[in-house]
Amino acid sequence: MTTRLIYFAWVRERIGMPEEDVELPAGIETVADLLRWLQSRGEGYEHALQYPDVIRVAINQEHVDHHEKISGAREIALFPPMTGG
Repeated sequence: MTTRLIYFAWVRERIGMPEEDVELPAGIETVADLLRWLQSRGEGYEHALQYPDVIRVAINQEHVDHHEKISGAREIALFPPMTGG
């Protein structure tokens, strides 16, 4: 199943693209697994995700924690830490 990954702010800048469609390999079950797999995909990903604990994630437009299962996700968005004002 193809999953759309969407990158925001400096995550997008460091990876070098706003989004991509990927076939997730077997064994990628949680958000944490996804972040580890993405880090292995090249220098831009490694740089963007060097501190995975600060990355916020939304599955199908709903914010989730890193232990959340990603099975069936159509869209996964990755955000840097957010501040407000």
